[in-house]
Amino acid sequence: MEPLWRRAEDAVRYQLFLLPPGAEQGEDALPRCAERVLARLAPLLVSYVWQREPFSLRARPARGGVPAHIGGVTEFGDNIEDEWFIVYLLQQITKEFPELVARLDDNDGEFLLIEAADFLPKWLNPENSANRVFFHRGELCIIPQSKTCGEEPASSPAIPQVLALLSAHLEEFRAAKPIRTAVYKRISGYPDKIKASLHQAHCFLPAGIVGVLKERPSLVAAAVEAFYLRDPIDLRACHPFKIFPPDTRVMSCVTFTKCLYAQLMQQKFVPDRRSGYILPSPSHHQYKAHELGMKLAHGFEILCSKCSKVSPDSKRPVSNNPLWDGFLNSLKKNNYFKGELEGSEKYLERLRMAENYFQQSAIKPESSVAMSPGEEILTLLQKTSYNLKELEEAAASLPSEDDDSWLEISEDALDQILNEASAKRESVPPLHEEEQNYDLGAVAESMKAFVSKVSAHDGAEIPWSTDEAHVTFDVESFTNALDRILGADSEELDSDDLDEEEEFKFLDSDEDLNIEAHGEEQKALPNEIMGSLRSYMNEMDRELAHTNVGKSFNTQKKMVSSAKAVVSQGPYSNLEDDSGAEDGDTTPVDVDMNLVTNLLESYSAQAGLSGPASNILQSMGVHLPDNMDQIRTSSGTGE
Repeated sequence: MEPLWRRAEDAVRYQLFLLPPGAEQGEDALPRCAERVLARLAPLLVSYVWQREPFSLRARPARGGVPAHIGGVTEFGDNIEDEWFIVYLLQQITKEFPELVARLDDNDGEFLLIEAADFLPKWLNPENSANRVFFHRGELCIIPQSKTCGEEPASSPAIPQVLALLSAHLEEFRAAKPIRTAVYKRISGYPDKIKASLHQAHCFLPAGIVGVLKERPSLVAAAVEAFYLRDPIDLRACHPFKIFPPDTRVMSCVTFTKCLYAQLMQQKFVPDRRSGYILPSPSHHQYKAHELGMKLAHGFEILCSKCSKVSPDSKRPVSNNPLWDGFLNSLKKNNYFKGELEGSEKYLERLRMAENYFQQSAIKPESSVAMSPGEEILTLLQKTSYNLKELEEAAASLPSEDDDSWLEISEDALDQILNEASAKRESVPPLHEEEQNYDLGAVAESMKAFVSKVSAHDGAEIPWSTDEAHVTFDVESFTNALDRILGADSEELDSDDLDEEEEFKFLDSDEDLNIEAHGEEQKALPNEIMGSLRSYMNEMDRELAHTNVGKSFNTQKKMVSSAKAVVSQGPYSNLEDDSGAEDGDTTPVDVDMNLVTNLLESYSAQAGLSGPASNILQSMGVHLPDNMDQIRTSSGTGE
């Protein structure tokens, strides 16, 4: 059974196994493999700005049924793109190193299956999906439900069993094309997507922060998070600033990720007067640069206030690490320095970035404690020096900052995002064909069937099919069944029942006499009642015909008008016109036409939203087309 790992809310775990199983018997096999992998990924990772934690690889010993492997855990915080970038990295690792098999999960479990949830087989569910999703040779693989290995339907396979299957039968476990397409679409665009996710902005910063960011640009993420998650206790360290005083501020260009920039911009914050930071008027042309610099300076000051001294490990040079020489040679083999002469300015710059990358991502003992961002900042302040005049001269020739209009999204862009997320079918029938083939009679018949249903105490029953069989109830069979269950002795009558029975018999004898005497009158009574009811109804129709309620109904005017046209040609046309004036208002109402008209008006008033008309009709399987008259009218008005 695989040991449980501490699943942070926003963290991803990744594991890389060697094939065939047991190939990692040598003590240095896993560290050397991780070294080669990190050197291969260096061009992508040296300049990448992580939201919270970087991608790192450590040698993991065998434990709890999980073979020895290399892997790590990365907290990505609010930037979900960091997690999907790691998915892309694992795909590329398995493509470059065919002997490696990769798997990853987060607090949601096998999140790759969530991305392709619409295309998964029915047998695959969260209960049995663990240890089934892998990357091998750049392809997404899913281990099918096994019946030959004694696996229960609700259980998951063991990792050694999966590795043995992948090493022997790779082609059989490749995921279906729709599943692979869904996952590959999510990670498409890399590595070009890395540059598109960055945002450069001008910031009015203390000179010390400018020097720190020149040496370690990735520390901007920790500073933004410290400011973003600040509390009143953290802000006490900024009253006043001790490490980054505002009197040394210069203009500089800072590279953020779009997520970090949005977090910093959307925070409304007014600095304390004791901090020494005073913002210009909002109408000032450099107000945004002053505001961003003030917020970022608060973040750096908060980080440094949380550590009292520099860690002794931070003073050790990278060259003392026994793995550094092998890592540097791997960088040279992968053309990391791009032909730059050793000792040149660009060579030293890339070497410094590689050293930072090695410290964050290279193999370290499990017992080693990672250096906090505040300790890194204090260490860099001790190692580096800056010239304020040179920084001011460099501020005069800064590159232009990026446009931040992407912070606002238009209605059209939002509609496009929603349409893509809804994954609508590409082949949608044209609207005019749908209108031609649509039968409005189905609407009237469905509503008639709905109204004719008898409602119970728990609501109305929706008629799903007109061929639904009626439920019959045989009273005699039900009574006989009760007699067999309860027995004949259970229906003995008490004295009160006997008295009532005698009384009923006496009343029955009187009623028999009345029935014999008035039999003929009883037979004529139904006809008289129906005739009287019709007269009442006709009188009510005449009264309502002259009101707004009566005029609102659609009547069978076409049939009446055609009949009037024929009669008007005869000699008694005047008499017919007079009688028609009186009876024209009582033209029978077209029930079906009124029903369909009211439903369509109600559906059109919903304006595409949910409403009573669409809910009732859809529950009965009737789907109305869009109102093309209204669409054409609105499009014509827009033009």
